[in-house]
Amino acid sequence: MSKLIISNITIYVVAGPNARYKTSSHYSDLTITNTIVRIQTEDGYEGFGSTISWTEAGIDKSLAESIRHLIPFLIGKSALKREAIYKILVDRCVQLTPQAQSPIDIALWDLVAKFAKMPLYQFLGGARNKILSYASTSFLPSIEDYITHVHELKEQGYRAIKFHTWCEPEQDLALARSIYKVFKDSGLKFMMDVEGAYTRHEALKVAKELELMDYIWFEAPLPDTDIEGYKELRSRVQIPILPAGNTLLHLNQIEQGIRLGAWSSARVDATLAGGVTQTRKIMALAEANSMTVELQSWGYTLSQAANLHLMLAYNNCLYFEQAIPVEALEFGAKTTIRTDKDGYVHAPSGNGLGIEMDWQLIEKSATCILAYNKKGWSE
Repeated sequence: MSKLIISNITIYVVAGPNARYKTSSHYSDLTITNTIVRIQTEDGYEGFGSTISWTEAGIDKSLAESIRHLIPFLIGKSALKREAIYKILVDRCVQLTPQAQSPIDIALWDLVAKFAKMPLYQFLGGARNKILSYASTSFLPSIEDYITHVHELKEQGYRAIKFHTWCEPEQDLALARSIYKVFKDSGLKFMMDVEGAYTRHEALKVAKELELMDYIWFEAPLPDTDIEGYKELRSRVQIPILPAGNTLLHLNQIEQGIRLGAWSSARVDATLAGGVTQTRKIMALAEANSMTVELQSWGYTLSQAANLHLMLAYNNCLYFEQAIPVEALEFGAKTTIRTDKDGYVHAPSGNGLGIEMDWQLIEKSATCILAYNKKGWSE
């Protein structure tokens, strides 16, 4: 008798009331939408996964509409056959791929790990149960605000901090110089993320200075698609150079970037790059080339958890990304993932993703709910 036959799937579109973030002077405040997929089976198991989208003009429903076109192909399939299901999903004609497949795939892995009565990171490999975290700041109005914020983060236990900035070279360098002056002997380490906003000339200038300040890495100095620009920049500086990880998401694209020497580390988010099924292959590809994969984990708790379990399952990721402030992105989750006083995040204690959701709050707050079973859609 087949087990874990998928019978019901629900999509929720939710945005926490305070989940508005700013990551650059170029943007207005971004509304962070959480698109959740909840999968249930005939024998009473369920799993869930999510992905985020960020927009300047309100809640995003487009991702849910893309996922809608994939859902009918899941009913009657066994969640044990995740690779076969993924092949079905990628062969469908739908926009926003592979992001649309991601929350489905994550939900299936969550479900099957619960069936196995194991935390997902142990089910995948179990390399460790904690990892160093870095604080990923929002954009702040002034250098003085950043300095105050760094003092606060240090008191909270963070050992590393990544700045989201003006994304203007002179202002960003002014920030880096001021931070270096105040914190150079503090033991803190820093990264900078400029949202792919620089020219090649600007990226080289800033990278050379950040290198002298011993930054851990320089993230998204160029658009992800400028592979040749990344390759050239890496050839001229020693500071590790990482892409944003939001654009080149397919396995063959990552392979090409690695082969061309474009990045010091690969970078993706499991909730954007096709879920657990594809991200573990990307991590293996990077490992085969003696590279890390610095997974993004900037998102709501379910998104954080999916990436965290992959980080803990394997050894080739150095840091967990903790979006600051943390509270707004915990909306709808009863379980939280937070950095401890020693600068680490730990695996959630439950099976699967280990995240307990407040489904009553999710249903009450959802802008859109789409439910599907063998009888079809109900909205």
